[in-house]
Amino acid sequence: MQYVAPVAVGVLYALLMSFVREPHRRRLNAVMLAGAGAAYLSGGGLVGWEFAFTALIAYVAFRGLDSWTFIGIGWSLHTAWDVVHHLKGNPIVPFAPTSSLGCAICDPVIALWCLRGGPSLIGLVRRRRRGRRPGSGESTPTEPAGHPGTGAPVPSGSSS
Repeated sequence: MQYVAPVAVGVLYALLMSFVREPHRRRLNAVMLAGAGAAYLSGGGLVGWEFAFTALIAYVAFRGLDSWTFIGIGWSLHTAWDVVHHLKGNPIVPFAPTSSLGCAICDPVIALWCLRGGPSLIGLVRRRRRGRRPGSGESTPTEPAGHPGTGAPVPSGSSS
């Protein structure tokens, strides 16, 4: 459960973010990344390096206001910082010794979602459901012969 729950949290994060429309979803994720970058500041486990990391993540999050790639990179950097804290620093949640490990498992899930462009998971599920309706599996040509590139569906009674 120690390894499954963080993955579920990452998926839940992406699912909840799917309720926010673009471009607000990308911008909100940049703000969330900036906040996550400062999460270890109060622990003091790595002294001055905490400030350097926070500054780096603030820059990456700023670039993420216009780029899902930067947000994904930022979550990947945060994953590395979680690993460092799990091994050498203080945990992100003081009373939970393996909290940094959990964060190191959760963050790559979020990073991968961001690197894919932060798609709406709700939209993906809806599109898949539409594709599974009865009769939707039929192959219908979209271009009539003699009219390539029009994208118009072929009437069912017409011949080519």
